Parts: sequence; structure tokens; C-alpha cells
Amino acid sequence: MKITLKDGSVKEYAESRTVYDIALDISEGLARAACCGKVNGRVVDLRTVIDGDCELQICTANDKEGLATIRHTTSHVLAEAVKHLFPDAKLTIGPSIDTGYYYDFDHAPFSREDLDALEAEMKKIIKKGEKLERFTLPREEAIKFMEEKGEPYKVELIRDLPEDAEISFYSQGEFVDLCAGPHLMSTKGIKAFKLTSSSGAYWRGNSDNAMLQRIYGTAFNKKEELEEYLVYLESIKSRDHNRLGREMELFTTVDVIGQGLPLLMPKGAKIIQTMQRWIEDLEDNEWGYTRTKTPLMAKSDLYKISGHWDHYKDGMFVFGDEEKDKEVYALRPMTCPFQYYVYKATQHSYRDLPCRYSETSTLFRNEDSGEMHGLTRVRQFTISEGHLIVRPDQMVEEFKNCLALAKYCLQTLGVEEDVTYHLSKWDPENREKYIGEPEVWEQTEGHIRDILKELNIEFTEDVGEAAFYGPKVDINARNVYGKEDTMITIQWDALLAEQFDMYYIDQNGDKVRPYIIHRTSMGCYERTLAWLIEKYEGKFPTWLCPEQVRILPISEKFEEYARQLEKELKKNGILVTSDLRAEKIGFKIREARKARVPYMLVVGQREAEEGLVSVRSRFAGDEGVKTLAEFIAQITEEIRTKAIRKVEVTEEK
Repeated sequence: MKITLKDGSVKEYAESRTVYDIALDISEGLARAACCGKVNGRVVDLRTVIDGDCELQICTANDKEGLATIRHTTSHVLAEAVKHLFPDAKLTIGPSIDTGYYYDFDHAPFSREDLDALEAEMKKIIKKGEKLERFTLPREEAIKFMEEKGEPYKVELIRDLPEDAEISFYSQGEFVDLCAGPHLMSTKGIKAFKLTSSSGAYWRGNSDNAMLQRIYGTAFNKKEELEEYLVYLESIKSRDHNRLGREMELFTTVDVIGQGLPLLMPKGAKIIQTMQRWIEDLEDNEWGYTRTKTPLMAKSDLYKISGHWDHYKDGMFVFGDEEKDKEVYALRPMTCPFQYYVYKATQHSYRDLPCRYSETSTLFRNEDSGEMHGLTRVRQFTISEGHLIVRPDQMVEEFKNCLALAKYCLQTLGVEEDVTYHLSKWDPENREKYIGEPEVWEQTEGHIRDILKELNIEFTEDVGEAAFYGPKVDINARNVYGKEDTMITIQWDALLAEQFDMYYIDQNGDKVRPYIIHRTSMGCYERTLAWLIEKYEGKFPTWLCPEQVRILPISEKFEEYARQLEKELKKNGILVTSDLRAEKIGFKIREARKARVPYMLVVGQREAEEGLVSVRSRFAGDEGVKTLAEFIAQITEEIRTKAIRKVEVTEEK
């Protein structure tokens, strides 16, 4: 057989060999470094037997597949350590992930002290250097094997495997786990690891199932790489919006108000207000939208027409009992059916279309308690929502325009490079989740695919992520911890107009069903604020700052001049405060930096006598002495253009 290696060279063998054997034949050093292999592009275990011609890559820790194998093996070592120290814990799953690995256990919550003890136990296991051995069992034997070990979650996993699936296990000494692999040859291959945190997680991600305890960890091939990553972890904690937003007094939460119901404090509310006014003016004045204002709740009848009652009721806040009450109401999780009735209130001809309705919508979704996090996942939120009712021949162009508006918003916020695009498709294997016929879904998904390709937008396709009534483009971003959230959505809907009996009169006088685009221009304001906090570490572009200028008189003798400056700046729409405390100027400057104020105006005798201001900024440090008129012209232009100034100097001590 001929084995074609990554560099194009070919190895020939007369009989079958394992991936490890081939690595050893190439060099002992490669065999020592090998973690797994890729046969014809498929990741395989080093123990995998090759018995025919193929392309083979030997993966080391320098390859993502090799690093993932190290991390997966480390998760098994973690599981063994848990069984040593907490024998009653039940095993579930323990995959590698982008940042390391995790393992879920049915057990009481783990403390930091528990994690430290587990790390010590893992070091003992690794030091033993047990070989990892792979073996398989027939289905019934595998079930019995795990039943005898008292591992019900493993039994459930085996029962859910396809009938023809190969059921494999890995042992390391006396510890055995159900696993498809791949794994290292020995635990000695684990060079550097750390358990980073623990949290709750539902079994199989379903809130109807048991709450498990998830332990997160990471592993690297070298201690230096691990140490570098741990320093990085500390740095991202300083950018975590949940911590930084509270520290900056942008938002808070209160137990007696409820989980997922954050309070925006004055500074946070000002940022949201600034974004909201920008989006509303942008949509209304430049992109041809007409604004609506619709109720926050409706009778269940409305949601039954739209299909949300059948497909989304569990995610809604419902008031009343359908069996007992004449009328049952629910807080709205979306605005679309409300705006449909705005459209239906008057008759429209083909000349009236497109109708572009926009609304700053407050929505309510009954998220699982385990999903709540700061401002990114909440139960009440506000969104820049819109619905376009269009003729079929207008659909493609209007969909492109929605993408263009979204990209413009991302550019203005300075986050365009931080997003990924996804074509979210239906799942034909889960028909009950969706309405409409397969050919409609295939056609609409094809249109979106063609649009994204025409616009040269890189995208991935995600099966099963579509709304129940149509495919969509999801524009996603990752938070500091790597979790991906959807920021902006644009949906193609060729179905709901039928359910709501929406139509327009065409040039022949006939009634014709329109198409609908569901879209956001910037998305959820709360989630966007969280994103911007982390993106800018709280140092927002000046136009978004809740405090744009702070005036710092060097002594009380210049307080009156500070007040005059403040009054003049406010006349020009600048958000300004004065620090009139009886503190030294150095202290005031440090406090202004800590508050992340973009501009400080230091004023003393010369400034007061000559009508000047000494400008300090977090962009360029000391910007020198300017007339008030010069400074106002500078900052108002920066705010008007929504410029994003880059920091040019390190902060002064």
C-alpha cells in the first residue's frame, strides 16, 4: 500500500500498519511527538490500522487536531481524578473545546478548593504514565458494562447510538470511559494543564434535564504556553462586561427584581439612548423606514395565527390559563405580527411597496435561568427591529440593502472585523419545527446563498438554526470568553403573509401575497452595549461616552471659570461635568482616567485670564493649550462623524 504524507512524499508497505507505526518508521522523534493522525482528512487515533492507499498527516501538538487530542486525554484524567476523590459522582461527557476541555458530572457544585485538590490528583495520575488502551464491546455488553459501573448517563448515550455504531472505550489503568477518541498513547503525553473554573450545565443542554456540574480546564504542550494563556485569561477578566459594566456603574442587577432583568444606571442608559437616537434617525432619514409603536402584549389569538404559539410558547411569558380564562395574553417575544396589522390597516398597491416599518421594540423572552448572563442574555431587552413588506421582484435588492445597513452600523461602531456571517437553514430531518414545504425552503436558502456570494461575504451554513418560518443571515460575535452570540439577524420570509392574509393589488388589479424581511439594523441594545464594553474595555468612542469631557480646575479660585466652560460646552451638545472637589489636580486627573473620560480640560490662572483650556486626552495624552472655540470645533466634529480615535500613547503614571 502507498501512504502519501503531508509533504507529498510516499511510503510503501507490504502489510497494514497503525498510524503510530508509520510515525515511528518516519522518525522516533515524530513518534514521540505524535498525538493523532489524519487519514484522507479524517482525524483518527494513533492506534488506527491503515490497510490501503491513503493520504496521511501525523499530527503533533503544533496542529489543532493534535492539541485537541492532548486536551481530550486531559479531560479523561480529570474524570478519573473526580472518581478517585468523589466516588459518587456520575460521569457524562468530556470533550475538547477551542480553549481547552470540560467534563460534566452529576455531583454537588465544586469549589475552588475542590479544583485544586483535583489538580493535585491529576498530577499523580499523569506521573504514573498509564497507557491508554482502546477496546470495543457489542451494544448489550456495553450497556451491561456501564450499568455495572453505576454510570446511567453513559448507558443513555450508548442506547442513543445508531444500531450499527461501533461502541468504543478507553482505559487508563483501572479507569475506563466510553469514548470515540482519539487519545494520546499514554497520560505522560500531558505536559501542562490547569482547571480554570466550574459552573452548572444542564444534561444535553435541556433545562428539563438534570443540572450537572461542569469543570473547565485547559492544556498545552509546554508550561510556557500554559502560563501565557493563564495571563491572557486574567486580562480578559478585566474586559468582562459583567464585571467592568458594574465597576463603571453602567448597569446592575437586583435579586428581588429578578434574574435577567438588569437595571441600566444613568451612564448605561445614556449610552443606550445615544445609540437608539442614532439608529432611529439613520433608519428614518437615510434608509427610508417608517416608524411604528405597537403594544407590549397581545392575546394568544395573535400568536396562534403567526405560529409562535405552537413553535415558541415555552419561550414566552403567558398570563392566564387557556382552559379557564376567556382571554389569555402573552408579552411579545417579537414585533412582526403587530406590524403586519399596521400594514393590513390600509390597502396597498404594487406602487406602495416596499413598506419598511421600523420600531424600537421592547421584547420579552422566558430564557432558562442557567442561560442568564449580564447584558448578553436577558429576559427583557430592546431591539432595533424592522419588517419590510415587499414585492417578490424587490426581495433580493431589499435583502441586500438590509445587509448594507447592518454592515454600516458595524463599521460605525468599529466592530465590523469582529463578526462572522452565518446562513441559518432549516433541518429537513426535524420537519415539525418548521412551516412550509421543502421546495420553498430550498429556494429561499438558495437566494440568500447567492446574495452572500455576490457580495463576497464569507459565511458558514448552519443546519437547524433557521426561524420556523424562514432562513436567515445571522451576524455573530464572540465575547471575551469565546462564546458566540447573534448580534444582527436578517430573515427571509415567504410564508407568513399567507397566514395573515396580507396582500397588495398588482398592476392587473389582482391580490398578490408579498414577501417579508425580518431584520435588525444593530440588534439588541443591551447585548450591543455588552459587546462594546468588552471591545473597548470601557473606553468607548467619544460619541458614545456618557461623559465626554471633565473640567478640572486646579483650585477653587477657578471654579467659576469651570462653570462658564461647562455651560458653553453643554450649549454645543457636549456631555460635560466639572470636578470641583477640594482635591489636588493629580488626583483629579487619575480619577478622570479611571472613569475612562476621553477628554480632560485642566484650567488654572492662565486659562481663566486668556479664555483657554489645557487639553488632555486618553488618545494622545497632553494635547496642549487651545482656545475653547478650537476645542469645541475639534470635539463636535469627532462626535458628528462618530470617529474612533486610536490610543497613541500609554497612560501617564
